[in-house]
Amino acid sequence: MVDTLISTIDDDGVATVTLSRPDVHNAFNDDLIWELNNSFTTLGTNPDVRAIILTGAGKNFSAGADLNWMKAAANYSAEQNMRDAKQLSGMLGTLDTCPKPTIAIVNGAAYGGGVGLVACCDIVIAVESASFALSEVRLGLTPATISPYVVAAIGQRAARRYFLTAERFGAEEARRIGLVHEIAPSLQEASCLSSKVIKHILAGAPMAQQEAKALIRDVSGEKITEDLTTETARRIAARRASTEGREGVTAFLEKRPAAWSVKS
Repeated sequence: MVDTLISTIDDDGVATVTLSRPDVHNAFNDDLIWELNNSFTTLGTNPDVRAIILTGAGKNFSAGADLNWMKAAANYSAEQNMRDAKQLSGMLGTLDTCPKPTIAIVNGAAYGGGVGLVACCDIVIAVESASFALSEVRLGLTPATISPYVVAAIGQRAARRYFLTAERFGAEEARRIGLVHEIAPSLQEASCLSSKVIKHILAGAPMAQQEAKALIRDVSGEKITEDLTTETARRIAARRASTEGREGVTAFLEKRPAAWSVKS
């Protein structure tokens, strides 16, 4: 049996999750969706994992949904179609809310649902030859399940263009609209950039990073009210009194690495 997803963890606790269906441009079907959901659930709760890299084997990151899978889904009952769509939606939610820092390295094409995977990651590094497209309307579909994450990444204005035109755009445009953070000339240099980002991640406190991710979700789009400011005050007070908070401040004052820092 051929693995559709490959997951490894190095000595520093950096996991690499590789989409491994290069013959179909890493398009996802039921099996890959299940494996992705299971992998990010498992890695997200593993105390030894500090960061997760998501990338694709072969020439492309992900072409989105497998066309043969979608063709079969067209003949599903309404109940089957809903269950199928919820599995995809659930996987995206698992990736988006993963407690660990996530980094996407985008090589080649990221189309449709592949853009959704990218948008769900915290940090995105693209090879300059990468291309992107929200191609659903050309198939008579809409980017419904990925829309919350893509719109959060690129904003409503850019979504109005690319959801409707389904046109392809490159890495520079992806960076301009907020989908991509960094661009590298080659996959090797993208991996080097990723290593630099991971070095910064490994210098941070794991639980503080987890709570910082939750903080972003909880305050985004919220009005600044007394309830919100009280809640944020509660959170920083709790962090100051936490084991990590005490260790971090003490380490800074003593001019030494904090206990969680990886010595590399």
